Amino acid sequence: MTTGVPTSSHTTRPARPRRSRMRRYLPLAVAVWLVLEIWLLTVVAGAAGGPTVFLLLLAGFVAGAAVMKRAGRRAFQNLNEAVQRGGTPSSRRGGNGWLMLAGLLLMIPGMISDALGLLLLVPPVQRAVGRLAERTVERKLRVSAPGTLGDAFQQVRIHRPDGKVVPGEVVRERQDDGPEDPRRPLTR
Repeated sequence: MTTGVPTSSHTTRPARPRRSRMRRYLPLAVAVWLVLEIWLLTVVAGAAGGPTVFLLLLAGFVAGAAVMKRAGRRAFQNLNEAVQRGGTPSSRRGGNGWLMLAGLLLMIPGMISDALGLLLLVPPVQRAVGRLAERTVERKLRVSAPGTLGDAFQQVRIHRPDGKVVPGEVVRERQDDGPEDPRRPLTR
């Protein structure tokens, strides 16, 4: 008896792209980090007592908030000076992003995150991490495949095949029998 359904058990499915290493191992790394943070807090609590651990966590939170406040003020002052000059923000007082990350790491409860946050407060470490991040981003943008974020940075404008920029505008046709489009052009 035939039901109209093919009896072949071999159906072809499109191959899924492989997951990147970061997408594969990042959840595992976060889980290991959380377990290590909790374990280290229990070890410190066993050695120094619960109130000491609470005071350490509170001190880390307060220090992180102070670091983030200072970095935010520096960033706002830098932006304010740039607006007054009529230019772009200067890089003579950079590193506000790394200071904010250090403050965030200090605010996250845990000893490992506090140690990383304190390490990021050291200016030579900030510069080294900044150079490493810059090189990594540049390398990823160079090897990016079409259709990725790196390709979006490379092809901001539409080009003709000969490489010239095509100037143009989008013109929408409207029908005469309907109501007038509220997004109509200002000039006719």
